Amino acid sequence: MSRVDSTLSTQPETSVAAALGFYGSRLVFPIVLLLPPVRRWALDARLLWPYLGALAFSFVFLFVPLVRSFALWRGILDHPDPRKVHAVATPLLGGAAVYAAFALTVLYNFEFSRDLKGVAVGATVVVLVGILDDMFTLPASVKLAGQVVGVLAALGYGVTLRIVPSAWPGAIWLNLLLTILWFLTVTNAIQFLDGMDGLAAGLGAIASFFVTITAMQTSQRYLMFLSAALLGACLGFLPYNFRIRAPAQVFLGDAGASFIGFTLAGLAVMGEWARDNPLIALCTPILILGVPLFDIAFVAVNRVVVGKVRSFHEWLAYVGRDHIHHRLEALGLNKTESVLLIFFISFTLGLSAILLKDATPHEVGLLLLQAVFILSIVAVLESVGRRGG
Repeated sequence: MSRVDSTLSTQPETSVAAALGFYGSRLVFPIVLLLPPVRRWALDARLLWPYLGALAFSFVFLFVPLVRSFALWRGILDHPDPRKVHAVATPLLGGAAVYAAFALTVLYNFEFSRDLKGVAVGATVVVLVGILDDMFTLPASVKLAGQVVGVLAALGYGVTLRIVPSAWPGAIWLNLLLTILWFLTVTNAIQFLDGMDGLAAGLGAIASFFVTITAMQTSQRYLMFLSAALLGACLGFLPYNFRIRAPAQVFLGDAGASFIGFTLAGLAVMGEWARDNPLIALCTPILILGVPLFDIAFVAVNRVVVGKVRSFHEWLAYVGRDHIHHRLEALGLNKTESVLLIFFISFTLGLSAILLKDATPHEVGLLLLQAVFILSIVAVLESVGRRGG
């Protein structure tokens, strides 16, 4: 056999060995964490939420290369175009890895409460619709219909806002309507911000971190289960998606962004943010999700005011470069700087949210006023960015 023939014959063996080594090294961490003694140690040491986060992180770190390879093989790519910020075709389906890691972490570690089941079932519906969209590009109306089905599934398990007092006429129906509106708003707010590397997953990590802290402050065990698992899943995805000096290796896709948004919306509905204080109960999740909620409201109003959209159908179908990350880039910030600035703003609002619980009425007013000023600064910057863009 010639030297060339010998080299060619050993290439498949070398590739297999390299793949086994690559995935084998990533298998070690989740296998260790899945060992019953390790889990018992975390429980005894009262480190359950770091354990859940670490387990979800390890699963995502293992799964992302698998889904990336599948997306490359099947040609499931996000191609560049003038309205997008990336310059090379990038694999989608990263969100499938995030969802799988989250689901496995939840299934392995605890029994389901009724609300937890509702959020999990609804999120599964949303993820399936998102995967179909990543693969076949569904119409906006079909994606919205899929999200509505996910919300209805959650409602079937009793995941419902209780904002309208029961004494009011039609309170049940008003709360159901507000719940649907809340889920759709948060889900799409996160999805709209999935336009720069690391932005959606990073905001998901920040929001779930503050939900975890608040859940521990208020002794909400099931809420902490979900938020800690989501935190770890988002953090595990970031090394593949948010690379300072290199483009993303994989994108969340609609499946991942909508999953993160839907789950965060569900966490907000599940949570008991304050007892006998409806103002704090309302403002805590709004502050934690302040950046995506502000962005979707600002963009929606601006598009109507300037005449970009004139109907609900046009609003669904409209795709433009007018979100917060686009406008910060138009101010002269690069992509990394824009994303980090948004992270800092979101983290600042989250700090205000966790301070609300034990704040006096006077301090609550100051914290909310501070949040208004922060978002007003953002609005000014966005307006300048729109003129500059």
